[in-house]
Amino acid sequence: MEGAAKSRAVAWWLVTGVIMIMVQVLLGGITRLTGSGLSITEWKPILGALPPMNEADWQLAFEKYKEIGQYKQLNFYFTLQDFKFIYFWEWFHRVWARLIGIVFIIPFIYFLIKGKFRRNMVVPLIILFLLGGLQGAIGWIMVKSGLNEENLYVSHFRLAIHFMTALGLLAYTVWFALKLVIPDAAKVKQPSQQKWALGILVLLFVQLVYGAFMAGLKAAVTAPTWPTINGLWVPESFGNSYFSDALTVQFIHRGLAYLLVGVTIFWYVKGYKEKGTGLFARFRPWPLALTLAQVVLGILTVVYSTDPKALLWLGVMHQFTAMLLLTSWVALLYFYSRKNLVLVN
Repeated sequence: MEGAAKSRAVAWWLVTGVIMIMVQVLLGGITRLTGSGLSITEWKPILGALPPMNEADWQLAFEKYKEIGQYKQLNFYFTLQDFKFIYFWEWFHRVWARLIGIVFIIPFIYFLIKGKFRRNMVVPLIILFLLGGLQGAIGWIMVKSGLNEENLYVSHFRLAIHFMTALGLLAYTVWFALKLVIPDAAKVKQPSQQKWALGILVLLFVQLVYGAFMAGLKAAVTAPTWPTINGLWVPESFGNSYFSDALTVQFIHRGLAYLLVGVTIFWYVKGYKEKGTGLFARFRPWPLALTLAQVVLGILTVVYSTDPKALLWLGVMHQFTAMLLLTSWVALLYFYSRKNLVLVN
């Protein structure tokens, strides 16, 4: 009973971390969609937790923003109130990251002192903390790439790295949480299905990278139509650049979505008659359901990309569903895994 109580405490801690990381990714999406990412031109890990405290401080922050190209070429009409709006989202995004660090490190020290971890879990959890710190550093490197007079936005490559490392951190934390939440008795032995699931997860990884490219290049507005791309099945610019041409990126992103639907349906039908535990059977439809929902949201996001308000909410929902889809496949692979590392006494 004592071991179970310890497991529950650590499990809730990890689940809290998963939720907070998801919120952080969504805040990053809102920050991007509102054009707020370059509003804070300095990185102050400690003092930066506080926003400007008086009108003079606000004016000083605004003057620093006026020095970069985004203001000079795009937002030159901004008033101080406009600036405060975009500043809020970037500030909130950074403060939430700091809060995640606090929520991780304080319980970690407590659990460590109380002996709730086995020795072989301490180093992996320290790595988890370091990955979180690395994510913050990558975020600043990304922002810094847009703090000049030439670039209006951050590099879409850096945005993709920032996004994917955040999802990697999410998946890493989810896996740890599952070790405490899912009992060994719920696991299944389906080697063929496991290989398909791993392959689909790799394909999803590529799709998520292209989703980040879509966001960074603002590719949706270049072809807000469906099922064709501005009346064409294949854009005329296809092949100019598979990573930087907006229409090519959108074409690839759409194609990968259709491919994911196809292989996920195949995986689901192929394994439908496979024996499994009750918990696994209840969970198994979710990857397919989330894939279908994600495709619908993707279509709506593209079609309504010219409407800023609709794009904001659809974009956030699309990003949230992407995280749910990723975690569903990570969880599925955990169900397929044969060995379970004990995390706590």
